[in-house]
Amino acid sequence: MIKRFINRLLGKGPAGDETPPAAAPVAVPVVVPLPAAPVLGVRKEYTQAEHGIKADLLDDNAVRVVRTLREAGYEAYVVGGAVRDLLVGRRPKDFDVATDATPEQVKGLFRRAFIIGRRFRIVHVVFGRGREHEVIEVSTFRALLDADAAEQVAGNEKTSKAALAGKAHAVDASGRVLRDNVWGPQVEDAARRDFSVNAMYYEPLTQTLVDYHGGLADVRAKVLRIIGDPPSRYREDPVRILRAVRFAAKLGFQLDPDSRKPVREMAPLLANIPVSRLFDELIKLLQTGHALASLEELQRQGLGRGIFPILDAALADMTEGSPREAFVKLALRNTDERVAEGKPVAPSFLLACLLWHEVQHRWLAVQAQGESPFPALQQAIDAVFEARVGDISGRGKLAADMREIWQMQPRFERRSPASALGVVEQPRFRAGYDFLRLRGDVGEVPAELPDWWEDLSLGSDEEREAMLQDLRASQVRRVPGRSKDKAAKDAPAVPAASRSAAAGASGAASGAASRAEPDDGAAVQLELDIDLSDAPSADDGPPRKRRRRRRGGQRGAAGGAGAAGSDTPTSDGAGSGRAPSDT
Repeated sequence: MIKRFINRLLGKGPAGDETPPAAAPVAVPVVVPLPAAPVLGVRKEYTQAEHGIKADLLDDNAVRVVRTLREAGYEAYVVGGAVRDLLVGRRPKDFDVATDATPEQVKGLFRRAFIIGRRFRIVHVVFGRGREHEVIEVSTFRALLDADAAEQVAGNEKTSKAALAGKAHAVDASGRVLRDNVWGPQVEDAARRDFSVNAMYYEPLTQTLVDYHGGLADVRAKVLRIIGDPPSRYREDPVRILRAVRFAAKLGFQLDPDSRKPVREMAPLLANIPVSRLFDELIKLLQTGHALASLEELQRQGLGRGIFPILDAALADMTEGSPREAFVKLALRNTDERVAEGKPVAPSFLLACLLWHEVQHRWLAVQAQGESPFPALQQAIDAVFEARVGDISGRGKLAADMREIWQMQPRFERRSPASALGVVEQPRFRAGYDFLRLRGDVGEVPAELPDWWEDLSLGSDEEREAMLQDLRASQVRRVPGRSKDKAAKDAPAVPAASRSAAAGASGAASGAASRAEPDDGAAVQLELDIDLSDAPSADDGPPRKRRRRRRGGQRGAAGGAGAAGSDTPTSDGAGSGRAPSDT
């Protein structure tokens, strides 16, 4: 069901999906052009004084892996994107190591090492346990083989498993590499990497930088240049097109003219990429700290439509300066800020932001037909899942989290005294609150509404009870045709499950019978005309001093617990699938 969910999310679901057919990539060609001659570089070595990499940016475990391999008699280097980031003064999020040792030889040197992958066989060396564990990805130098030297199979990783069994080097009908497990020298390993800035090797023990394709000069010129013939390299792995967009956005680099020219022509090849890899790329574009820049770069390269149908749906009918545009851009901007601050983000939160206005549109339409608000919301969510996600009825963690975030919004707006503490105690309260905060920041709900919920969530038991009493009193005054005394007598009490949290403030009242209010439906719509910004009047004595507790950095697209969008997917195309050398 999860696979079906991702298929529909990326617009590769069954017939009946509402993704505009015009946006879908066209079929890939079946004729493989003659490959260009391979480009072998010239080895150049640079000392620390020349490359300027700071040793304090290195990862201790990555250095330990290199040292262990070196002491065993093998070559070993930190490689790829980690070296690129070190050269621009960034501490890499992930460290990869390249060596001339085979996967089996690497595995034999480490206590916790696992060979993974089919398309690219690599080794994950694991340090630590639980949430604090770290994985160092170790790949073996690969040989540079042309497409005409590979065995060609029909279909892809999924449809041609039997044909791929036992093959070390295979391509599909379009020239895309399906298997690449032929070992070779370092000079060939460098030539088969994607961009020159990703084809450098750093030996941390001697602090030597090895460069075969002018990567150091390109880093300093802020240029992304693909190694070899760009059309041929894009055919080998069309995801390189999206990686070019991501690196340009992340680093502020520009694609050189030869690398940029075939991008639009090659973009249809993405239609044959496994949806798991495309989903990884979508998450990386949106949740690795440069979402806004990535969207702008997609537009700049002519890829703004037809690559990610979920983005097509989210950005459809978006007009300049509209609340919808403000909401989506604010969600992306705040996500970028959280990543920069080292805080967790979750794909469910950002996907909920992208699809929220479609949910709203359907929600209002169902209510206009006479349905009560909460059942109307349920129907709207089901319709959006059916159209954009797939018929899984919210099962699966990603969809379930999105559903909870949306369902909490009317409960936030209602502010029922009987269920407010129960809302705060929800596991997904933080994600729902952050979503509400975004809505308040763009004027979709009163700004004081998220402030009230933040005070309630951070307040002491006594402060919470006082806030609920104030809320009851303000709602009583809003109920027309009822005396204040009678309404106060009939006002619902705090539910038993929540009353225990405020037992110290309630005193003798803790033994009173509690009448819990149902969560949703017409019966719990206390008064739909209640002004949520209403404050206690002077009749109730001096106003209670509100202690603001909003902490810096808490506002925005937190997405609750659970990080996602890791910049280190697995190497298997059937799983997440990035080539280890294409970091």
